[in-house]
Amino acid sequence: MSRQPVSTEHAPAAIGPYSQAVRCGNTLYFSGQIPLDPATMALVEGDIATQARRVFDNLKAVCEAAGGSLSQVVRVGIYLTDLGNFAAVNAVMAEYFSEPYPARSTIGVAALPRGAQVEVDAIAVLD
Repeated sequence: MSRQPVSTEHAPAAIGPYSQAVRCGNTLYFSGQIPLDPATMALVEGDIATQARRVFDNLKAVCEAAGGSLSQVVRVGIYLTDLGNFAAVNAVMAEYFSEPYPARSTIGVAALPRGAQVEVDAIAVLD
């Protein structure tokens, strides 16, 4: 099965040797997104909710570039440098997804690229 890279200027450009997402058949595998503003490639300023919204906006842009929507996301992985932010990120995630919610894991990590506090990756099954 062929792999097709997905890219959009409405999400941050990759900061390493990877694609924003890769489509294989009808499955879309997203690379992790951190709260980078795609226009400036700088971390957004603000609290964890502001940062999480930027991350989910980035994921949404990549999904739309592949012809999909966040309603097709089946799995989300969240990485937090402070698990004390769990509830705030949950609240933001609820703004972007509705039932049936995707499967999810949340993992506490020591550090993330560029000093980000949150990173999210995902898998979607497109029609």
